Amino acid sequence: MDSDEIVPEPLPAMEREEDLDEKYPNRPHNRAATLPFHELYASLFNPLSEIKKKPAGPAPARRKLGPHGQGTGSLNPFERRRDVIERFISRWRKDVGDDIYPAFRLILPDKDRDRPMYGIKEKVIGKMLVKIMKINKESEDGYNLLNWKLPGQAAATRMAGDFAGRCYDVLSKRPMRTEAGDLTIAEVNDKLDKLSAATKENEQLPILSDFYRHMNPEELMWLIRIILRQMKVGATERTFFHVWHPDAENLYSISSSLRRVCWELHDPNIRLEAEDRGIALMQCFQPQLAQFQMHSFEKMVARMRQTEEDPVFWIEEKLDGERMQLHMAPDNSVPGGRKFGFWSRKAKDYTYLYGNGIYDENGALTRHLKDAFVDGVQSLILDGEMITWDPEQDAPVPFGTLKTAAIAEQRNPFLNGPRPLFRVFDILYLNGRDLTKYTLRDRRNALQKTIRPVHRRFEIHPYEEATTTTEVEISLRKVVAEASEGLVLKNPRSPYRLNERHDDWMKVKPEYMTEFGESLDVVVVGGYYGSGHRGGALASFLCGLRVDDGHSKERESMKCWSFCKVGGGFTAADYQEIRHHTDGKWKEWDPKRPPTSVVELAGGDAQHERPDMWIKPSDSVVVCVKAASVSVSDQFRMGLTLRFPRFKKLRKDKNWKSALSVQEFLDLKANAEQEHREKEFSVDNSRKKRIKRTTKKPLTIAGYDENEVVQYAGPSGHIFDGLNFFIMTESTVPDKKSKPELEQLVKANGGKIHQINTAAPDTICVAERRTVKVASLQKGGEVNIVRPSWLLDCVKQNEVDAGLPDFLLPFEIRHMFFMTQGKEEEVTANTDQFMDSYARDTTVDELKDILKQMEESQDQATISAEPHALHKVEARIQERVDLGYTVPCGWLFKGLTFFFFVTPDRETADQEEDLPLRLARNTALFASTQLASSLADKHVTHVIANPETLSASDISSLRGSLAARPGKKVPHLVSLEWVQESWRNGSLLDEERFQVRH
Repeated sequence: MDSDEIVPEPLPAMEREEDLDEKYPNRPHNRAATLPFHELYASLFNPLSEIKKKPAGPAPARRKLGPHGQGTGSLNPFERRRDVIERFISRWRKDVGDDIYPAFRLILPDKDRDRPMYGIKEKVIGKMLVKIMKINKESEDGYNLLNWKLPGQAAATRMAGDFAGRCYDVLSKRPMRTEAGDLTIAEVNDKLDKLSAATKENEQLPILSDFYRHMNPEELMWLIRIILRQMKVGATERTFFHVWHPDAENLYSISSSLRRVCWELHDPNIRLEAEDRGIALMQCFQPQLAQFQMHSFEKMVARMRQTEEDPVFWIEEKLDGERMQLHMAPDNSVPGGRKFGFWSRKAKDYTYLYGNGIYDENGALTRHLKDAFVDGVQSLILDGEMITWDPEQDAPVPFGTLKTAAIAEQRNPFLNGPRPLFRVFDILYLNGRDLTKYTLRDRRNALQKTIRPVHRRFEIHPYEEATTTTEVEISLRKVVAEASEGLVLKNPRSPYRLNERHDDWMKVKPEYMTEFGESLDVVVVGGYYGSGHRGGALASFLCGLRVDDGHSKERESMKCWSFCKVGGGFTAADYQEIRHHTDGKWKEWDPKRPPTSVVELAGGDAQHERPDMWIKPSDSVVVCVKAASVSVSDQFRMGLTLRFPRFKKLRKDKNWKSALSVQEFLDLKANAEQEHREKEFSVDNSRKKRIKRTTKKPLTIAGYDENEVVQYAGPSGHIFDGLNFFIMTESTVPDKKSKPELEQLVKANGGKIHQINTAAPDTICVAERRTVKVASLQKGGEVNIVRPSWLLDCVKQNEVDAGLPDFLLPFEIRHMFFMTQGKEEEVTANTDQFMDSYARDTTVDELKDILKQMEESQDQATISAEPHALHKVEARIQERVDLGYTVPCGWLFKGLTFFFFVTPDRETADQEEDLPLRLARNTALFASTQLASSLADKHVTHVIANPETLSASDISSLRGSLAARPGKKVPHLVSLEWVQESWRNGSLLDEERFQVRH
């Protein structure tokens, strides 16, 4: 469903006592006034909260007594919670009566379906409290109330993320009452009914003000938690239900009515009759849910098969919509009429949206159901999924557009646009009979004989029968290829289990599978403060795509569009590392002056998904995010967002310029040609330390002007961004440059010059001959000294790699003038035994010298004699790669196995026609891949094909062969362009962009 309500749900009318007595003739009536409201927190909320804080501690002094008064040992936390609840309920029965509904409405506010949502959240309550207490918004307390997620000031910091706790902190300083208030539970309920009916602040403010006058700070804190429906006292509704009545949970499962649980089950000695234990028409029930996926398909299939006599299980596609139950009953006011009811999984009534009858002009669905039922069907209850269907594309629309489509259908049923489609997968009630005890197979037979599908409005959801894991894998690959939600496995021999997650239904979603899904590198542009245990810190992040306006790399041009919000998948270490990289760079979001030149949100002035804090992309980090799919959304500036995104890892090897851009994402999504796309990559050199710019003024050396103007016409860039240099001598090889010229070269490429090596931490010292300064540093033995040739090589290499990210070359032996102890081993690893660099392009002259050395070298026998020498070299290269150095070009495809596909009729054709394929094969071989001779080779990771030489039937046949392979991992089917572009970019590119399609 859409995150924002487009059309408010109609509020139920307040029921009169006479009507309630008629509807519930046996409902209990209390003999005394309800308890004071403060008894709720004194006798129930606070004791339960204390148990929650110390769940493993010993029980209180009170002990259970046996039949003769002897102790039976300490109570465990679960027993202690039950004990607290039992004492409260016993007192209520004794002092008030059997109608506990007034108390349960406040104890379990999120289960009370009879009171509408208040329509107010933390920010609105904070504003109203500021007005009621006449607090200056700019004061410490005003700030803490209006910015409750922020760490805050003074004592409020410890309650960051706990809004009710912050309210208590502020209220306790200026209470109207210090003693417990005089409001009863019934009076609080009456005022809350009025608050839920109020729709404007001027109607809500007097009610909240009245609470403020009659309650002390602790009462108000719990009242705010009740309004927000965020109790979190450590006991669930199941525990309360079990203590209240043995059948309470069952009745709530079939009715979703807290009122019925309290009024029909007020006597624990009177049990539900058998006929009252089942679902009923126009009474929302709690549906059966699918169990989460197990670790392996084998375990799942073993659970599904159960018996060898009947090993069949069903596979259904998991739909991308909202779980919905449809109730239909006779409507006696209209000849042959029918009335309908729709409820979501959370028991929200959507009848107003989809229609209450066939002739409901506002019904987005029911007006199309006149002929949807077989003659003789009078009443039924269906379970299914409401999805959005696009008739023009004849395909489902991604999640997030259902309510918008339903509203449009209400207004114009003849508009050929996206519409609601109800896919039915179960029938639970038919003509007065509860079918939940029947098997799924029997229920599906009844469903098939009951309804007539209405094309793309009202349909039966199909299923496939299966017996093996292979069939599950093939079905999963199919839904992955169609960008679907996933699968649900069902046991056809099972009954329907209300309000239960059971192994009879198990879901398999692509985002759970490591070999499926997309990973995108996005830049963090905003943060949201968490609540609860995450309070006081940024717990989720707004991520953006950079707006690529050309080839400019200037800081002023940086801008990102909001794209997705990520809050899952982070560990404590991940949060700590993000804080480490961004500390001191966050700024509070000002809605009146949003940073639209840097971060652009959706909705214009509405500022959808507005973060609490924002950060410049250049100061931020890039995160790798994995998601189930891409969906349409008007909540993000991109117009698209990720479904179920979760954090994978921090991309320390990338900066904001190399994160995904808007155009790159669109190209990726459409799998279009990307010849003109500029994609940047950065390599994380973990041994290369980035230095923060110092504000300390460098020392001035007599006779030397740091700002001396030197004519400079060399290349400029960002290679040395953030690095500090102390240049002591000129350069003579390979190019002759004076000391000022070298300094200007460094400055032009982002570096900062100091005239003493201690002027900034980790300063890089540069020299080529032994002067007094150089000798002094060498004598100290603690500083490495680099030759100027390293500076020149860095600049030259980045000129060669124009269009690729700035790359700082690792040091080679030829670059070092002096090395500290232990540095030589590290530097030696950057070249082979002939001093050929793994990271730098070799010049012609250097290559001649290397070949000459190889001819003259007598070490070949030594290498051959040492069987593990090659492995040591490989291990050393892998170590460097793991540290973030550039992958050597001859190492690019190492560990991968390619199969180059050609159709049988072309295997003997003129090889010149397959020149591109031959070139790609040679490139792959040079880059250390293994070639498979057959598609059946289990080690194949990539199947390479030339789409220009394949027909649609060839591609379809090839995909079928891949789907039929044993095992879970399916090789990537990519075009030759993937090999070429990966080689060109020096990095393995995302295969999804180069898939071979029809």
